[in-house]
Amino acid sequence: MSVEITTGPPEVRIPASTEVTDTVGTAEAVLSRRTGAAVRLADAEDLGGSDRSVVMRVRVAESPFELPRTLVVKHYGECPESARSDPFAHEAASCQLSTSLPPEMRVGPELIAHDVNERLLVLEDLGRGSTLADVLFGEDPRAAERALLSWARALGRLHTTMAGSEPDFDALMRRLGTKSWTDPVADDIVRSLTELPELLDQILGVRTSPAVVERLTSAAELLGQSRYRSFSPSDICPDNSLVTGTGVRFLDFEWGCVRDVALDAAYLQYPFPSSWCSYALPDNLAEGMLSTWRSEIVEVWPELDDDEVLLPRLFDAQLLWVWVSTWWFLPRTGETDRPIDLHMPSPRRSTALVDRWRHLRTDAEAAGMTELVDHAGRLVDALVDRFGAGALHLLPYPAFRTE
Repeated sequence: MSVEITTGPPEVRIPASTEVTDTVGTAEAVLSRRTGAAVRLADAEDLGGSDRSVVMRVRVAESPFELPRTLVVKHYGECPESARSDPFAHEAASCQLSTSLPPEMRVGPELIAHDVNERLLVLEDLGRGSTLADVLFGEDPRAAERALLSWARALGRLHTTMAGSEPDFDALMRRLGTKSWTDPVADDIVRSLTELPELLDQILGVRTSPAVVERLTSAAELLGQSRYRSFSPSDICPDNSLVTGTGVRFLDFEWGCVRDVALDAAYLQYPFPSSWCSYALPDNLAEGMLSTWRSEIVEVWPELDDDEVLLPRLFDAQLLWVWVSTWWFLPRTGETDRPIDLHMPSPRRSTALVDRWRHLRTDAEAAGMTELVDHAGRLVDALVDRFGAGALHLLPYPAFRTE
């Protein structure tokens, strides 16, 4: 899974047997009310939820109406009063929005039923196919390349089909009674703009110049209104992307929101900056992914096929992702340089950050942004001095490693 907003990657929680029983019983009740007749579910299979939810695959054992043979049930716990946003509301509204599209245009699972009071969703089961993470950690480089290009195409198709959906999404969120439905990452980006300069000075001895702060403030305008906004699952990481025979489908909408498409497109250039599995891509593959995405979105925004329009916006998004991921992952004083996620095959934090700042330095050079070139270079040097020369060597995804 991707980074848990502000607190780091969540640990997977194994549901207790009572939770499984309660979830299945609740799902049966929700489906029975929806169909007007008894529905019985069986053979619950744990799909690995989180500290927020229990997720299971179930078989429809008895139903007087036609239902899919298997379903996925997602049961949320109560949302803490202190939470900035409610993942159940984000997912329920997102799935309703996606389900309103014709089946051939959907990039996520169909919403079969939901219950606000029970905080439960019943979703289409997209099957047991491989996730993008499975493919990237496999042994077939051609399959990995095809999957990444398919992922980029699915992302572009999602942006195209759901452009202009903000009023509908807002209405769905209001109907669910939620207090806030902004991009959850946006709050972290804003907070990192204030807090990271002091951390960089304290931990690495690197001062952030007023010119860099000004450039970051300008980039943060992407978080506001623009004509290039569309729905985003927000958490578009490899383990939330299912590779199917008809293309990639996105699985997790807990942080679904509407935001500038450049913030998603940056994932094509700086692979999965909020994810545990942020390894390196082969040369030119990132460009191929960006071209694939652009071939889809120009249907709605033809001007984004112009480098002079797209690339400055894309650079701003990349800058924001590098900045906020440094705020997330930079080891604080007294902390060890551990992997991004201790429970997954993640790169070390310092290695991932050095790679991002090196890429940003290269892109800043191409854009003639001298102040960022200097800042990125000093941060790379400071990270290597602090964590060792090993931080300079981010491995490719396993599928692209050669003996």
